Amino acid sequence: MNDINLTINTELARNILVGFLKSEVTRVGMSRAVVGLSGGLDSALSCALAAEALGAENVLAVRMPYKASSKGSLDHAQLLIDQLGVQSKTIEITDMVEPLFKLDPEISNMRKGNIMARERMIVLFDQSEVFKGLVIGTSNKTEILLGYSTHYGDSASAMNPIGDLYKTQVRELSRAMNIPAPIIDKPPSADLWEDQTDEKELGFTYEDVDKLLYLLVDQRYSPLETMEAGFDKTFVETVTKRIRRNQFKRMQPPIAKVSNRTIGYDFLYLRDWGT
Repeated sequence: MNDINLTINTELARNILVGFLKSEVTRVGMSRAVVGLSGGLDSALSCALAAEALGAENVLAVRMPYKASSKGSLDHAQLLIDQLGVQSKTIEITDMVEPLFKLDPEISNMRKGNIMARERMIVLFDQSEVFKGLVIGTSNKTEILLGYSTHYGDSASAMNPIGDLYKTQVRELSRAMNIPAPIIDKPPSADLWEDQTDEKELGFTYEDVDKLLYLLVDQRYSPLETMEAGFDKTFVETVTKRIRRNQFKRMQPPIAKVSNRTIGYDFLYLRDWGT
């Protein structure tokens, strides 16, 4: 279990992801990007990749704090903005979400977190229209597989450069791209409520779950084979259950087929229009 190697060729990965952003943004006739910059590692890497692909002047980093957000998150986001030289804007979401919170005195932190995530995506897509840039995703492979995101919240975007990198690989590439150390070294957190961290909420570390996911997904191990490789049975069952339960988050909404050419099934690309 300890000898599972998730190391990547950071130079190659960087070139691939920068090329991906450049080609996919320009493919639709655009040249600019909008990134929600939380102060965390994933959004920092997406922002840095976008700046390298499109030029810092063509990237808008948007900070969207809530009144309870950590000041450290804002400061860390500013560190990256200053380092990259991207354009930036701060739009507080407190007055946008509080009226909905107040409708239910029993509202849970989970519901508040989902509302804030979706409100932030509303802001980003609105800024996408203002800035004339595409919204760049910030969800890594670990989060996507585990469903550790808000459906149509932080999981929404026009394209995602880091969605095939496990969290530990995001950290590795971030070091190679000189993302500020305070961002890399702090505990991962969505900063949705006080003292919230990803690993505390998930119940396991990214380091452990990335190794398990790598065997399950990339190496096609069965759950039983991962247990034989040394992973705890309860841990394996917890993770595989999350992957199955959250499959719907990884797909476009299924369309009921009633015609000969159904979007997403038979009509897959714009061949008839020269694309």
